[in-house]
Amino acid sequence: MTTKATTFTCPTCGKQRPLHERVHADRLHRSVVARLRSDSPNWDGTLTCREDARRCRIALLRETFETQRGGVATLESSVLERMAERQIIAKNLSVESAGLGERVADRVASFGGSWTFLGLFSGVLLAWIGSNLFLLLNAFDPYPFILLNLVLSCLAAVQAPVIMMSQNRQSVKDRERAEHDYEINLKAELEVQLLHDKLDHLLLVEWQKLMEIQAIQTEMLEDLAPPSSRSAD
Repeated sequence: MTTKATTFTCPTCGKQRPLHERVHADRLHRSVVARLRSDSPNWDGTLTCREDARRCRIALLRETFETQRGGVATLESSVLERMAERQIIAKNLSVESAGLGERVADRVASFGGSWTFLGLFSGVLLAWIGSNLFLLLNAFDPYPFILLNLVLSCLAAVQAPVIMMSQNRQSVKDRERAEHDYEINLKAELEVQLLHDKLDHLLLVEWQKLMEIQAIQTEMLEDLAPPSSRSAD
């Protein structure tokens, strides 16, 4: 009893691949076939595997980048490499590891820009001024409130750099998010372009096969026709 083979040896890469990953050369675009022939001169031009076909498509996309833009940027090269390796680019940027100083800066900036801080700060100012003007007999900071001015200056001197650190960190996060969005959009655009190329080629191949089948059916119908009708034609 013979067992049915479940793998095949790819003629282009020489690796054992599952049968469902084999691709016939007539299903590939001529540019991909030409690339496979240049990479594997001894290839018989019949079968290949999906990995090699995808590798050639990615290489052709890289050549397109170099032709249209004069080179491939680091970010674009990274996208092409991960496309070739079938890696997922999308990731959750909200999950991040921040140090203690960065967390403190974010919380200070968040609290300093809230109505809670404004209300508390206004209450402290009013209590300070009111107690020194009306409530205390021996004011610890009489008018013109020099000590209050010193406290406010120290608070502003400390708060401003902390808020700037938080803003700089937010700018870095925004830049990373923009680069991440560009990577995803570029990968989606390239994948759609590859899909369009494959669909266009498949439609062309299937259309040619349908025309051949129609021609064969026409010949068969002519053979089945009576001799009198054929002579009359």
